[in-house]
Amino acid sequence: MLFETFRVGPFQCNCMILGCEETKTAVVIDPGADAARIVESLSRQQLKATYLLHTHAHLDHIGATDLVRKKTGATASLHEDDMPLCQNLQMQADLFGLPSPPIPPIDRFLKQGETLSFGKLKLEVLHTPGHTPGSVSFYISDLGLITGDTLFFGSIGRTDLWGGSYSTIIHSIHKQLLSFPDETAVYPGHGPRTSIGQERASNPFLG
Repeated sequence: MLFETFRVGPFQCNCMILGCEETKTAVVIDPGADAARIVESLSRQQLKATYLLHTHAHLDHIGATDLVRKKTGATASLHEDDMPLCQNLQMQADLFGLPSPPIPPIDRFLKQGETLSFGKLKLEVLHTPGHTPGSVSFYISDLGLITGDTLFFGSIGRTDLWGGSYSTIIHSIHKQLLSFPDETAVYPGHGPRTSIGQERASNPFLG
């Protein structure tokens, strides 16, 4: 499996590209900004993006989706519960004094428990609401968990923004994420990687 992660935009969102070495098909997770860099990375690795996957619809995770979708023809995918956020990118941008990107068309809705294939690889969708109503995480057996803004190194996602709920995010983490073995790697939407075991043992929000 090919795996690349790099930080994009003023909020330093972790954009991730996962590719199948055999078929050269790939997914892009959270194309939040810097569309040209994302497209260049795909081209450099000779990858064809089939899906643009979003852990949620905050501006810093979805801002480059329209441009990347136009360049790649990939299927833009989001959980349906986050469509109000997606459709209000202008409001989100205004809160931070940033220019608003185009609202991307969403081609398909992600659903709890579904499996998406790209080449010889698969990932599972886990609905992990709390940071936003439609927040999801992804599990790839050869890699680990991609948790967006649900679970971070030593922290959890904010719940004071629209649609956030502290009790819901804690439930999501315990039910969906802490069910994985301690050795499972965790790749958050911001900051460094961690593991389920490390967060189970030391995350102050999960005691």
